[in-house]
Amino acid sequence: MDMPHQVLDCRDDLCPGPVIKVAKTLKTLPVNQILEVHATDPGAVPDMEALAKQTGQEILAVVQEPDRTRILIRRVR
Repeated sequence: MDMPHQVLDCRDDLCPGPVIKVAKTLKTLPVNQILEVHATDPGAVPDMEALAKQTGQEILAVVQEPDRTRILIRRVR
């Protein structure tokens, strides 16, 4: 799995909080860098998939863990 360049902790944030934070943070990353998002909101995965599709970014991995979901997103453009 690729190593993230930045980690964004969105645990305990409810929709639309995580997707807003991720959208803002992705804009600050250089192209090809990877953002790892930690989320507990059950809607985080479909929200991140929709954001990636809408903005042209790439979801590299979704890892379900007992206390959170880890989502790796590469900034493509």
